[in-house]
Amino acid sequence: MSDPLKDAELRMSKSIETLKNEFHKIRTGSAHPSLLEHIKVTSYGSEVPLSQVANITIGDARTLVITPWDKNMVSVIEKAIYTSDLGLNPVVAGQIMRVPLPPLTEERRRDLAKVVKAEAETARVAIRNIRRDVLQQFKDAQKNKEITEDELKKIEEKVQKLTDKVGADIDRLALEKEKDLMSI
Repeated sequence: MSDPLKDAELRMSKSIETLKNEFHKIRTGSAHPSLLEHIKVTSYGSEVPLSQVANITIGDARTLVITPWDKNMVSVIEKAIYTSDLGLNPVVAGQIMRVPLPPLTEERRRDLAKVVKAEAETARVAIRNIRRDVLQQFKDAQKNKEITEDELKKIEEKVQKLTDKVGADIDRLALEKEKDLMSI
């Protein structure tokens, strides 16, 4: 019956990876291509990530450079970035687009810190749901006489230790990201 434990550990580690990816999208003042990963553009009738229609590189510490593979996509990409929740204004120069990142204001930093806390809480909820699902599997196994009550108690302790460990990782990641956001 240790299979559900391994499954829980795998699912919790995926939740941590998802949280890390979400944190990468939250801007800390320096340019990095992952900032634009979640932006979708319409290409030939379907919604695709920006990275599938253009090359995104770093121009300098505060500028991203986007080079579309199809020159007809320039205006579509510009509109997608402009209407995104990032508050960025792309500058088009022929077929190349530059996206300058303005310095973060104190108010914007606080707003982003709230987003970090919300993402961390979403990850905690996911972890608790995984814990609940796994414990239910073991409780069902105990009802079906597949494991004893003592084994169930030991498993509950293991699952709780795993949950606590992953919860501490989430707290640490959130604290690091907040600290990174609030530093100038």
